[in-house]
Amino acid sequence: MAKPPVPAQTSSAVTAFLQKAAAVPALRAAPSPARLVFAVDATASRQPTWDQASHLQAGMFAEAAGRLAISLAFYRGHGEFRATPFLADSRALAAEMTGLLCRGGHTQILRLLRHAEAEAARARLHALVFVGDAVEEEPGPILAAAARLGARGTPAFVFQEGDDPGASAVLRGIARASGGAWAPFDHRSPGALAALLRGAAAFATGGREALARLPGAGALLAQLPPPGAAR
Repeated sequence: MAKPPVPAQTSSAVTAFLQKAAAVPALRAAPSPARLVFAVDATASRQPTWDQASHLQAGMFAEAAGRLAISLAFYRGHGEFRATPFLADSRALAAEMTGLLCRGGHTQILRLLRHAEAEAARARLHALVFVGDAVEEEPGPILAAAARLGARGTPAFVFQEGDDPGASAVLRGIARASGGAWAPFDHRSPGALAALLRGAAAFATGGREALARLPGAGALLAQLPPPGAAR
């Protein structure tokens, strides 16, 4: 069944998003390249968004102008979890994503966060980006893992497709616990997700100031609702 669209919002919503992002602890301009884990829920319902993300991920590299390396991580099926090496070329990342099919299964968000923790322990991880729409796990361990990730200086930018209230509570909690930010999007409005991915890349490579200076942020993020309570 098609998910209801996320209502378009006024420019005040964009301002609220940027203000929330500005509250994230500052990151110094990253040495080249900054490392970012780009995680996508690849369970069965996610195929349209997976295909969309395959095309939009290039915008993260474009925004970072050669200063970003991205590892694609995803879960699908019954216990399948994969992560690529860190790639500094949008074409290489697109090749990893193209043709991969989503499969039915349960969410593995805790496993994803633990993977990000391990990467952050190995070397500086400047941001985690997660794109998903559901949470089918106990929230306690997930939020604890997010807090540990935040303690390592890795904020999670959590982009939620749709408006499932149960998922929203946990996904927003991940963002708050890690020192990151949450925002919803509608996969039928690809410009919203494209803007969010570029914003995360700007933050990873240049901190909150780079995100606040993102050209065209108002128009690109116009679909975002107010982020609500402070993290």
